[in-house]
Amino acid sequence: MSNEKDTPNSAAQPSSAAAAAPAQPGIKVDTSALKSSYCNVVSGNSTREEVVLSFGVNQDWDMGPQPREIQLHHRIILSPGAAKRLLELMTKLVHDHEARHGEIR
Repeated sequence: MSNEKDTPNSAAQPSSAAAAAPAQPGIKVDTSALKSSYCNVVSGNSTREEVVLSFGVNQDWDMGPQPREIQLHHRIILSPGAAKRLLELMTKLVHDHEARHGEIR
């Protein structure tokens, strides 16, 4: 059984990963190699040609004065156009979340 999903006119509810991207006719999404990981830290920088986002985990829950240790797990490199589309998607997702659950502080 294949993990490919045909997105056009699918009656099934999309997974959270598939819900992140709008369905486009004729596109199949293969989730067989999809991995999920929790991240609570993100940093980024950019050049003229790319935007780089680094994601990681801060496991130092004790907010004492000692230096914090953050493990970076993923680096995502995007074109400026893809970064702008990500910004638009994240803005919509946060707006929808706040409409359902209240303002994020």
